[in-house]
Amino acid sequence: MARLVNRLVLFFARHWLALVNSVLALVLGLAFLAPWLMLHSQTGVGALLYWAYQPVCHQLPERSFFLGGPQPWYSFAELTGHLGYEAPARFVGNLGLGYKVALCERDTAIYAGWLLAGLVYGLFRGRVRQLPWQWLVILGLPMAVDGLLQFFGVLESTWWRRTATGLLFAVGVIWFAFPLLEWGMKDACEIAWRSQEETRAGDR
Repeated sequence: MARLVNRLVLFFARHWLALVNSVLALVLGLAFLAPWLMLHSQTGVGALLYWAYQPVCHQLPERSFFLGGPQPWYSFAELTGHLGYEAPARFVGNLGLGYKVALCERDTAIYAGWLLAGLVYGLFRGRVRQLPWQWLVILGLPMAVDGLLQFFGVLESTWWRRTATGLLFAVGVIWFAFPLLEWGMKDACEIAWRSQEETRAGDR
């Protein structure tokens, strides 16, 4: 059991970046797969994906990208005009308008930003200094301001502001967190390696 745990720790410590980027790619890919499935008459599986993403995203149609329709995004007024009634929060789309991505525009930008920043980090791994926490706050501030202004009804957000602020926040998080994770994984790797050697010595 000790050997198995050590091997698992070593594997994760050595390949954590590839594993994290793979998970991010999967989450983002499945969010885009949902509308693709709906467009290709696989409504059962598509609906299941929309349901699976509900706990992590509000999925409001007026704040989501659409695939397969005449427009890549719609305002609430545009959706209401096309449908003839107020678009419900769980409206996923139709063949005339296209189908929404299972993540809202801001969340799509955040996950895409995490993935792109993670891939770029892999190219410069070991040469990237950790972003100071003050800069993380600065990069996250536009998203917070945009969200609060919208929440209190002061200024309605737009698709490009949600996308831009989400990307800024995402880059800041990766730049701050990944160098810290790299340092921690190196320590975990050394500890697991020493434990593995001690276990082998004990077996002798």
